[in-house]
Amino acid sequence: MLARTDLRGATPTLAELRRALPRGGTDVNAVLDTVAPVVHEIAERGVDAALEFGATFDGVRPTSVRVPATVIAAALADLDPAVADALRESITRARKVHADQRRETSRTQVVDGGVVSEKWIPVRRVGLYVPGGNAVYPSSVIMNVVPAQEAGVGSLVIASPPQKDFGGWPHPTILAACALLDVDEVWAVGGAQGVALLTYGGTDTDAADDPGAILDPVDLITGPGNIYVTAAKRLCRGVVGIDSEAGPTEIAILADDSADAGILASDLISQAEHDVLAASVLVTDSVDLADAVDVALDTQVAATKHRERVTTALSGKQSGVVLVDDLEAGLAVVDAYAAEHLEIQTRDAASVADRVHNAGAIFVGPYAPVSLGDYCAGSNHVLPTSGSARFASGLSVQTFLKGVHVIDYDEAALREVADKVVTLADAEDLPGHGDAVRQRFAGGER
Repeated sequence: MLARTDLRGATPTLAELRRALPRGGTDVNAVLDTVAPVVHEIAERGVDAALEFGATFDGVRPTSVRVPATVIAAALADLDPAVADALRESITRARKVHADQRRETSRTQVVDGGVVSEKWIPVRRVGLYVPGGNAVYPSSVIMNVVPAQEAGVGSLVIASPPQKDFGGWPHPTILAACALLDVDEVWAVGGAQGVALLTYGGTDTDAADDPGAILDPVDLITGPGNIYVTAAKRLCRGVVGIDSEAGPTEIAILADDSADAGILASDLISQAEHDVLAASVLVTDSVDLADAVDVALDTQVAATKHRERVTTALSGKQSGVVLVDDLEAGLAVVDAYAAEHLEIQTRDAASVADRVHNAGAIFVGPYAPVSLGDYCAGSNHVLPTSGSARFASGLSVQTFLKGVHVIDYDEAALREVADKVVTLADAEDLPGHGDAVRQRFAGGER
């Protein structure tokens, strides 16, 4: 089921290694021409255009964009108590981790009378996108909302696709998660039209809780979505900030012969069930382990609920087994691959994990599966994909903060360095910069 890439006996360059590894992904450029008119129409016509596109793409037109408070409250009241309890635990653990990410103001005394501080200011208003599609993602509500709240964001809105089966509102479990987090602004709009409406805002229909309510645009949009959501984020970037252009989910596992083949198979399946484009990659120096994983996959895939989707994902060019000579070569492979989720299932897994440079999140040992991180580890599951973990981070409190330098110099401190400023301004042929300093001392000593 899993194709094999045999790198044993070879020492590929980094460029060769990147080309050799299994990689799928999606071509966002291919849908930009389709998405651009959607974004343009919503920029021009706001809510009317968003609801029209929603009716076309989602097959339902809600009576308003903003979900009534009564609908959100009812979703929580009707939620399975076991699910509610699990969501509360997930929220508690996420708050613990993200609270420790808060940034403090720094103050540097550069010279006497000259201070540069850096303060961290929350983004004023954020739009948090929660996808629909193959599954329901209340966990994505938590992963977006908690770091925004811990950063001190004062205004946030969840956007999630309307559902035909639920009266045109987002899935009730999504709404219940919003209620548990005290999020009272939820928009029933998804896809490219959801991103565009978050970007440009508008005026809601007369059927909203507050007739004629203003839907304020946001300053930053976060959260994963399909290729059309990603294309819309690309088109809207610059008007708003975005967290990333998310691709299909991916898992890589670095394992040696001490790993349990059945556990590895189940972890590969766990990501493959997200999407036919999901990537599941095993990197190992043990042919016997690779063979055992193939056997385990045959048994487990046949028994899993979404076996067609899983089979397609595992058989795709984005998935496979990479055979290497040793652990050192395996580390080079996983660093070149830069997985969204990387599991280390080797002897002394913690020390091996310490040597990894590139991964969205690292899961250490057999008792830290990706599934734990998806829900209840306390970590964030909105992570960089498609190799972008080489330079990008997952969603965190930092995502929602702006670092602003505050420069406070008195007269003596400026006078001390004035000639250096003038010299550099002249060197750059920007004499007005130097004049701006000279002007302050034009009247002689003060």
